Amino acid sequence: MDRSIYDAMAAQDSVHWWYVARRDVLHDLIARHIPLPADARILEIGCGTGHNLAMLAKFGTVEGSEIDPASRAMAIERFGPVIGDARLPELAGIADGRYDMIALLDVLEHVEDDVAALQGIARRLRPGGKILLTVPQYRWMWSGHDTANHHFRRYTKKTLAAVIAASGLRHEIMTSFNSLLFPLAAASRVAARVRGREGSDDSMPPAPVNALFRQVFGMERHLIGRVPLPPGVSLAAILSPR
Repeated sequence: MDRSIYDAMAAQDSVHWWYVARRDVLHDLIARHIPLPADARILEIGCGTGHNLAMLAKFGTVEGSEIDPASRAMAIERFGPVIGDARLPELAGIADGRYDMIALLDVLEHVEDDVAALQGIARRLRPGGKILLTVPQYRWMWSGHDTANHHFRRYTKKTLAAVIAASGLRHEIMTSFNSLLFPLAAASRVAARVRGREGSDDSMPPAPVNALFRQVFGMERHLIGRVPLPPGVSLAAILSPR
């Protein structure tokens, strides 16, 4: 990703509505659908500035991996020296059969060979282990944000299911999320395309808007994995070896 993207992440990941509400939604998805032992070992690949690690640590002992040096340094400062720099799909230095859960949160779209990436991750799971995966949804939603973040693709349920199957995995759950704000996001993307202004604007919104979006998106924590959610900006899946 561009350096500016990491800098914006570092500045906003504790307050921006998207980061905060997404952590809440994913916390409840894990709690509801991934039974973990008391001594669970958890790995987040592509942990960025470490903004998800404290949430994941509620479920077990957490390690991270991040290839950007500055972001990795911030994650270490926040969370401790358990952050490596293994790169997908090889994951050099990460032992096979070690983890009860591996989180890959908006990372797979950055990897050119997504099938090989999931295969490499699956080898690091203990028997019964799970992968928690999130990706952006819908190619027609492509914008300057995707370009600036060096995405190779966005997914649909069909294309993600095909990648999962080709990796020798199965999905126990696959669901849209960030659905309640999807109509607004879709309208914004289409309007920007019509105006020819598809830049990447990830700046903080005004405080009242930030609070409203956080509340609306955060409501999905009570719904995800319980009821089918309508189309959303993102997809979440829980994967296990076949």
